[in-house]
This record gives sequence, structure tokens and C-alpha cells, in this order.
Amino acid sequence: MSDVVRTRHGATVLMCAPDGPPITDEQSAVDLIGTLWGQDVQWLVLPAQRLTEDFFVLRTRVAGAVVQKFQQYGFRVVVVGDIAGYVEASTALRDFVYESNKGRQLWFVADEAELDARLSAAA
Repeated sequence: MSDVVRTRHGATVLMCAPDGPPITDEQSAVDLIGTLWGQDVQWLVLPAQRLTEDFFVLRTRVAGAVVQKFQQYGFRVVVVGDIAGYVEASTALRDFVYESNKGRQLWFVADEAELDARLSAAA
């Protein structure tokens, strides 16, 4: 399976394949961005399994660096998948997810149905 650009609820999104290269740091974020050159993508939809454990351990600063890199290039980010284990293990991550989901730049959703509901409400 490969990454696919689609329109969902009026937004152009890159649906990243679950089995694609992992996003481990800023450089892997830039590599993904490079594949989008010239395309009018607004949202990057990343399956949680594409993110390494370091992303979910906030003290590593991987999440901040990766999200900031995507946002510098004008992309919003949605992490799709079950991250409950990480959230239960970290109050800081729980707060980060909660605050992110209140905004319009970074969302954490359980599945594509929740993604569609958020995109529809934001349209």
C-alpha cells in the first residue's frame, strides 16, 4: 500500500500508508514533505504505527520537532490510531493530546470515522 492524496470533506489530505517509512525525526518528516512537492495538500494523516515510540515520549522532543517541521511547511497533521497505552503511561502526553485536539493544527483521532467527523466539522 502507498501514500494517497485524497479530498475528504473539502480538504486535500495525504493518507499515509501504515506500512510506509517510519517518521523518526525531522529528517524523515522532511523526506515525507519532499514527496508532496507541488501538490496542494492541507493535512497529513499519519497512522500511529508510522511514528516511533520516541514520538510519544515527550521528553525526547521528537513530537515537537516533527510537528513543527510539518507546520513550517504549511501542513496540518492528524495521527490516526490507538495511542491509549502511551496516553495512560504519561500525564504530559495526555495533556498534549487534549490540548492539540482543541486546536486546528494537530489532532489525534482513534480511526478514520473520527477523522471524517473532525474534517466535516472544520469545513
